[in-house]
Amino acid sequence: MTLLQGRSRRDLLVAVGMVLGVNLVGAAPAVLFGADTDWIDRPWFFPPEILFPIVWTLLFTLLGVSLFLVWRRDSDRRPVRVAYAVFAVQMVLNVVWTPAFFGLQRPDLGLIVIVALWLSIVGMIAAFDRVDRRAAALQLPYLAWVSFAAVLNYAIYAG
Repeated sequence: MTLLQGRSRRDLLVAVGMVLGVNLVGAAPAVLFGADTDWIDRPWFFPPEILFPIVWTLLFTLLGVSLFLVWRRDSDRRPVRVAYAVFAVQMVLNVVWTPAFFGLQRPDLGLIVIVALWLSIVGMIAAFDRVDRRAAALQLPYLAWVSFAAVLNYAIYAG
């Protein structure tokens, strides 16, 4: 069963719009504040820089698809409203991390934000699971990446 099986052209446009919208919002902090890593004392497990935009584009795309899956449900239902709210919280925290870490060059502040982001992602997965199990499952790579990013953030802070 495909995500859009039996769906209208409108649903396709909404899905594409959500994917593009999440990617635009997610990429905006890097464009506005930069992602300069010259100041970082890189730990041994720091990945190649080309990996970051590739991974984030994939993760933001999965976020957009998950948001679409939640949107397809009855928005008058409390679990859907909760899922939207938790999605918004994690998106705000995701957007705030880049200026905190890169813009201010403050890995200590970045660490506080990323721990809150990690907790909000766990909450979002739980909230999405109450609405659409597929939407929740699509967020497991996001949780894994932010877990890695939190360890990397800590190593930079402690380094």
